[in-house]
Amino acid sequence: MNRRKGDPVAPSLDLTDPAAFVRNDPYAYWQEIRVRSPVFWHPPAAGRPGFWVVSRYADVRACYDDGQRLGSARGTVLDVLLHGDDSAGGKMLAVTDRPRHRALRSLMLRAFSPRVLGEVVRRVEERTARLVEETVGRGTVDFAADVAAHIPLNTICDLLSIPGRDRAELLAWSKTALASERPDGDRLDALEARNEIVLYLVELALERRARPGDDVISMLASAEADGRPLTPEEIALNCYSLLLGGDESSRMSAITAVLVLARHPGQWRALREGRIGVDTAVEEILRWATPGMHFARTARCDLTLGGQRVRAGDIVTLWNTSANNDETVFDRPRTLDLARRPNPHLALGHGPHFCVGAALGRAELRALLTALTAHAGTIEQAGEGRRIYSTFLHGYSSLPVTFRPRRSAPRPDRP
Repeated sequence: MNRRKGDPVAPSLDLTDPAAFVRNDPYAYWQEIRVRSPVFWHPPAAGRPGFWVVSRYADVRACYDDGQRLGSARGTVLDVLLHGDDSAGGKMLAVTDRPRHRALRSLMLRAFSPRVLGEVVRRVEERTARLVEETVGRGTVDFAADVAAHIPLNTICDLLSIPGRDRAELLAWSKTALASERPDGDRLDALEARNEIVLYLVELALERRARPGDDVISMLASAEADGRPLTPEEIALNCYSLLLGGDESSRMSAITAVLVLARHPGQWRALREGRIGVDTAVEEILRWATPGMHFARTARCDLTLGGQRVRAGDIVTLWNTSANNDETVFDRPRTLDLARRPNPHLALGHGPHFCVGAALGRAELRALLTALTAHAGTIEQAGEGRRIYSTFLHGYSSLPVTFRPRRSAPRPDRP
């Protein structure tokens, strides 16, 4: 779409480049943007449309709340929208608008009821404690591969009752679906990975509809939204959303948690010694990591945003990375403060599309920090981590660290 003369444009970085925030400091960039052009038009390139970029916390949060004027049904990830509408629109919770969104959300929240989550969280805590204890005893490891890769994916697979024999292949697809370990990653590889996950889940949906069990897929297969059963495709797409959202974002947050604890030994000691609570630490790590750098919306009508005129049909991107480091909301945002209160970060979204799996994501981080404080004495970075290349996700695919076991408290002498 061509813009009118005078539309604000902030050049210098191509936000459609998966390497943009690997080769450049995202925090310095967004700090400048929030001052110079808090809402600007990113010009089209290579046949792809342009889009609006929203960077200030207040504007990003207001956009999340405005489901009437800013819709999600065309897609919520920039890379998808730049190539056309999301094929899951109207079928998957994340890319659905009201009134269908409300019916689907009510149904999906049943997957995270206390009854369902209780057993899943118990398994998370047991699995995490075991993995961390084993890993700490080995010294230097790749935390991303040896620990983080096994916790979130298995957690979501537990929730969906996915057979153990299929989980390694699902992890491989999940790693490819939204990011790459190369700056020139093939978009077709990502598309194929997403299709493989959906096809696999369609088969499971058909099986569970024929032979239901006590699991989330069976629950969705037997439930109704707006007075009709979900189709196998709708079941698969919503489980796909849980799988990718629960695996990728939680995995990136877990890796970032260990990285920041290694780089901030004073904060780590305070956490380990109980001077900082685990719950506040979880929120600061979520803010610091912000694994989902942005979410996108489409203007459903003409509107004014941050003083700029947005036209109906325009793509509007909401940059969580910037909002979560806005100095007007967070004091010294690039200073890690595991005791930070209040901490109204947007890492899990906000408003009608607030992450349905937020409680589970927090439980996973809580389990990790609890296990680390129980078993690790020191955490040291043992080499450069390998960053992922993505326009959507921010994080690492590899992180060498050295754990030193925590010394046991001396036993009192027996009389």
